[in-house]
Amino acid sequence: MPDDTTKPSPLSGPLAAIDMGSNSFRLEIGQLQHGRYRRIDYLKDTVRLGAGLDADGLLSEEAVQRGLDCLQRFAARLAGFEPGRVRAVATQTLREASNRDAFLLRAQAALGHPIEVISGREEARLIYAGVAHLQPSDERRLVVDIGGRSTELILGQGRVPAVAESFGVGCVSLSLRYFADGRLTEAGFRAAQVAAGAELEEGLQPFARRHWQTALGSSGSAGAVSQLLVAAGVSDGPITPAGLRWCIERCLEAGHIDRLSLPGLKADRRAVLPGGLAILYTLADNFAIEALWPAKGALRQGVIVDLHERIEALQQARPGDMRDHSVSELQRRYGVDKAQAGRVASVALALFDSVVPDADQDTEIDRRRELAWACDLHEIGLMVSHHDHHRHSAYLLAHVDAPGFSQSQQRRIGDLVLGQRGGLRKLAEAMASRSFAWQVLCLRLAVIKCHARGEVSTGALRLSANGRDAVLDYGRHWAAQRPRTVHLLTEEAQIWARNGPLRLQLPT
Repeated sequence: MPDDTTKPSPLSGPLAAIDMGSNSFRLEIGQLQHGRYRRIDYLKDTVRLGAGLDADGLLSEEAVQRGLDCLQRFAARLAGFEPGRVRAVATQTLREASNRDAFLLRAQAALGHPIEVISGREEARLIYAGVAHLQPSDERRLVVDIGGRSTELILGQGRVPAVAESFGVGCVSLSLRYFADGRLTEAGFRAAQVAAGAELEEGLQPFARRHWQTALGSSGSAGAVSQLLVAAGVSDGPITPAGLRWCIERCLEAGHIDRLSLPGLKADRRAVLPGGLAILYTLADNFAIEALWPAKGALRQGVIVDLHERIEALQQARPGDMRDHSVSELQRRYGVDKAQAGRVASVALALFDSVVPDADQDTEIDRRRELAWACDLHEIGLMVSHHDHHRHSAYLLAHVDAPGFSQSQQRRIGDLVLGQRGGLRKLAEAMASRSFAWQVLCLRLAVIKCHARGEVSTGALRLSANGRDAVLDYGRHWAAQRPRTVHLLTEEAQIWARNGPLRLQLPT
């Protein structure tokens, strides 16, 4: 018999996270064993993707190429990694970029793995997961992460974030706006601080000093400023208002970014340091932060922690990942008829399993779970209106805060829910994916079968695939007792004949 003792267990093997930030792209390879995190490898490249975003929200070809070159280098390091053990996330720049879909097509080809654009609040949640796992504490903590084009603030205790928010100001965007010519002036710092304060003002109450005991700065600007303060002998680690004033004074003495020379300041951080200092000083002043301590964890470690939990959930080592909890909360919030959602899900998944038998593969597992979540939430739009509720459901799913989900995955689930009824032209672009077309068909057939909202048998409809043909079978006795359902199925076959990438074949 073959000896499998040398193979790593699915839960203990290495995982990889790619953080595609506005300033830097980072690759982290690590693993969780017995609840403890161990880094295996770390690569970083200063891509400055955010600096390539113009006033119309278009990424320049130069910035795009820098990103692609970096992802190709990461791909070489990831050779041999199974798809389900790698997760790539993109943040603020790609949330803003109007040509992000075109970039993502090229980027995914370069990396060899899917790339998810995550919301600001999801980014904040993952940042906190990384910090809480690598630096556990029972204190009430404020975690600050200043990125290239956004700043995340998170309040939490232990491993549970209580409040998480993302603000649209970062060290790259602020530096480009107020220090674009390289000149470092008092007027420039004042204007940058006013702009940062305006963005952060909504957080004054929820993140006020009374809510936390310790403040931590995660990654990016906080790490860089802490290092230069230590190297200059100004601080032994924490970032203080006095230390920030010392940094700003050194900038003003230099007068220009090219003349700025500080101990511990890396060359790739110099151009964005002024914007980062302006945000840090604004935070210290407005949120009464007397000492911001450098944190050990960051977004990339949070992604690995989250990925580990997803694998645990799939192997039933824990009750479910964060996305399952989010779906349950959305069902509760929007008053979903859980019994009906369960009936639709049982039928849709039985049909899907019959046409996609290799659901043990990572991609098909994801598609199956997306279909299940779409079934669970396909009627949340009824809370808005019974008329065209599928459109309301799709809109909510594409825009609601749902911890654990990326924006891209929420849109896919929203598209699935949009396709539960009506014509198919509205999904023409998404239907180019054969896998998506099968998901839509299974959901639509399940909705039709369960339209009476009573108990159903998952085996009454049998679906098989024959190329483009989706062959649906059911017994004559069953059909004779359900003429209305057969009528709806006949209309469904006509809809797919007009616009569908699949042909739905019914019994003759």
